[in-house]
Amino acid sequence: MEDDQTAPDRGTDRRVRRSRSTLMGAAVALVAERGTTNISISDIAEAADVSRQLVYQQFGDRDTLLLEAALDLVRTELLPQLEQASHAFDKHARALVAAQHFARHRSFYRAVLTGPSGYGLNAALSSLLSPFNQEFVRRMPAVRQDPGVLEDLTAFVTGGWAALINTWVIEAPDPLDAEAFADRLMGLFSAIAGTTREPVGASREKERRR
Repeated sequence: MEDDQTAPDRGTDRRVRRSRSTLMGAAVALVAERGTTNISISDIAEAADVSRQLVYQQFGDRDTLLLEAALDLVRTELLPQLEQASHAFDKHARALVAAQHFARHRSFYRAVLTGPSGYGLNAALSSLLSPFNQEFVRRMPAVRQDPGVLEDLTAFVTGGWAALINTWVIEAPDPLDAEAFADRLMGLFSAIAGTTREPVGASREKERRR
């Protein structure tokens, strides 16, 4: 039997999580719709059907809310898909999952990456995605010869991929071609790793024949 004093606290925690989730979802939807982060706290609160005071209580300011909304989108949607692809040990599948995610939410990410929260989002994304890149890097000949370079090479690869993704999301013409971009990412990885690679599109053609 639950202690009577703990049950209300758990209920409060659930309400806080629900209100945070609702606010972050409203922020993502509004930014994606308008293509800008220049959205008032009042608009976000109205879309989430909560008070402006609640936004300030839970996030402090709009830019923090937008950063947390972007990270929540990555944690709840992208990371589970990457984890699932990781079990198949298919590097191209993981690159494609990432490309498809950013293409699907392009309007939102482009606005945040070019807004005040852009630097914070870049840094946080690098931290979240680094473990997946480390799996790639660990198999490189240079790392097998000198395990001491693992951390630095992971940071190098993660930063380079992040820069490419940013440029692609922000500047590439519509519609974004996730499959072609995944091929580009894998081509670069192969070049860095010093391994041979199938021609662009060959992996897709092989998959269609299965």
